[in-house]
Amino acid sequence: MVDVCLLGTGGMMPLPGRYLTSLLIASQGKMILIDCGEGTQVTLKMCGWGFKAIEAICFTHFHADHIAGLPGMLLTIANSGKTTPLTIIGPIGLETVVNGLRVVAPHLPFEIIFIEVSNDKANSFDIHGFKIDTLPLDHGMICVGYNINIGRQRKFDALRAENANIPKIFWNKLQKGEEIFFEGKLYKPDMVLGESRKGIKISYCTDTRPTENIISFVEEADLFICEGMYGEDEYIVKAVEYKHMLFSEAAFLAKKANVKELWLTHFSPSLLFPEEYLEAIQEIFVNTKIGEDRLIKELKFEI
Repeated sequence: MVDVCLLGTGGMMPLPGRYLTSLLIASQGKMILIDCGEGTQVTLKMCGWGFKAIEAICFTHFHADHIAGLPGMLLTIANSGKTTPLTIIGPIGLETVVNGLRVVAPHLPFEIIFIEVSNDKANSFDIHGFKIDTLPLDHGMICVGYNINIGRQRKFDALRAENANIPKIFWNKLQKGEEIFFEGKLYKPDMVLGESRKGIKISYCTDTRPTENIISFVEEADLFICEGMYGEDEYIVKAVEYKHMLFSEAAFLAKKANVKELWLTHFSPSLLFPEEYLEAIQEIFVNTKIGEDRLIKELKFEI
């Protein structure tokens, strides 16, 4: 089971009742935060999920509406009692930007591990059971999208274990991935585990023009959180100039990528009632939702 919370849905600046775009993903007692604009710690506090379990903060890019909330967030995480390392991920230049912001938060009880991702190719790494992939996007500055994949443990196959004459006292450890050497024989987890099972894929792309690469990147995602800066197609000239996306463009990406569900976010401050465009967008991609601050969804593994 994976819990997802869209902490805020605003772009450029926070508004009364609309915090800046940020996403929180929780699984097995660990959490990942994507983007951290001004006020993110406030809406996270309202969400009630806590701060200590945040293991990584991922940044799409370094515009203020996506990163200016970091110093306060770091201090709040510190006050939560966290002492284990925190990983911060983002485009090239990440460490310089973060250290600049940390002038007002210089002393933390945990180590920060920086991972700077390439802006000209995809990157992939694992953090606390989350497989994180990045993709270069098309914005006015270096920007990346994220896939968060949560794998599912292979099912224990007792019949295989019995046929391999593996002592039952080792079954539990083998199921957990441990190798055991006993009486001259090596027992491996593959000897007791069944076929791989489908995990959960969450995709997050914001501050970009639509690209073909996005389609293959988010393909068959269980949940696709995508920028919808403008609700009306008449804003296409502005969207192209500032490298943002229309609602309809995000919906076509979701349709072509065959995702299960689309959440629109990162609304322009001038877009006060994005829900007014939902019916028209659902004609393109039926399972579309207009993002709301602290919109929560529980994703379950397939049986």
